[in-house]
Amino acid sequence: MSRSSRAEFPPPALITTTDELAALCERLRRETFVTVDTEFMRERTYWPELCVVQLAGTEEVAIVDAEAPGIDLAPLGALFADTAVTKVFHAARQDIEIFVLRFGAVPQPLFDTQIAAMVAGFGDQVGYDSLVSALTGAHIDKAHRFSDWSARPLSPAQITYAAADVTHLRGVYEKLRARLEKDGRLDWVAEEMAVLADPATYRPDPEQMWERLRPRTNNRRMLGVLRAIAAWREREAQRSNIPRQRMLKDEALLEIAAIAPETPEALARARGVTEGFARGKSGTGLLAAIAEAKALPDEQLPEAQHRNDAPRPSPALVSLLKVLLATKCEQHHVAAKLVASSDDIDRLALEEAPDLPVLQGWRAEVFGADALALKQGRISLGVDGRRVKLLRS
Repeated sequence: MSRSSRAEFPPPALITTTDELAALCERLRRETFVTVDTEFMRERTYWPELCVVQLAGTEEVAIVDAEAPGIDLAPLGALFADTAVTKVFHAARQDIEIFVLRFGAVPQPLFDTQIAAMVAGFGDQVGYDSLVSALTGAHIDKAHRFSDWSARPLSPAQITYAAADVTHLRGVYEKLRARLEKDGRLDWVAEEMAVLADPATYRPDPEQMWERLRPRTNNRRMLGVLRAIAAWREREAQRSNIPRQRMLKDEALLEIAAIAPETPEALARARGVTEGFARGKSGTGLLAAIAEAKALPDEQLPEAQHRNDAPRPSPALVSLLKVLLATKCEQHHVAAKLVASSDDIDRLALEEAPDLPVLQGWRAEVFGADALALKQGRISLGVDGRRVKLLRS
């Protein structure tokens, strides 16, 4: 049995210089895969502040102090760009965002064990500690999960905790990959990795941020103002490197969009807006964004996300499709969330043959084809003891 399978490693090395990092990355580039994790802080900033990078190969584990004086992380970027070495993460999205900001590219190729676990039947968004326990029998001590990783020096306990995340990940990856290969599902995982591998995933469009607020209105003029001020907030938060909610909370944006103030006095009356903010540089910029939105012609205003007069799917059919989804995912041992979303189910119930991923590739084999057959009356659902079963006409 290999050392990586047993998750037995020498004590982790603390890397604090560019030369040490370069030598480490040169050794790791001889590996077939490297496990990666990060520790970062984001409570006080818009952009994540990288504090620590953990790396494990077959014979070594290292903790890279990303805040060490004078350290240059360029060798890490070269390792991540080496397509001969698979970079393995668990729940990779936030980690990859950091590296896209640092190096301008997504580590390639990459493998996310959380997604792989969903494909392998471990449920929706399985936690790392649960996955480690299920696949390796080990247990993760999460006592330092909420450590201040920006504080220096790093304590021995923090270093040990950080190292465990990548050493156990090697065993998890090997066992998951073997299971998926046996079941012929590696292609399923590769399809999901395409989203993570797209740099656009980590660069939110300020002009689309208003959609996250889910405004409950069909007033397109108000939506136009909301779009403008949500974009303004996003750009200002990025520029100032402060969390968007600290600049202006979502509730404040919605109220400002509703009243569309034209003066600092009117802006200051909005909930969550101080007099200083309204009369300062930020208030001036916000009022300018509002004025610009109010001047837009009607054809340039956004459409309501959910029109009250839009047709709605049959609740009974939606429920039936959800039962079918749960049944098929139980049969195939795959997480339902990975196969179809609630919006997918609504569109399947409402439209004849919507253009959806669930009707393509492996998702169609697992669920999509039978969903259409159920709608067309070619199959029905019954109960066999304690299980739901499909009855084909």
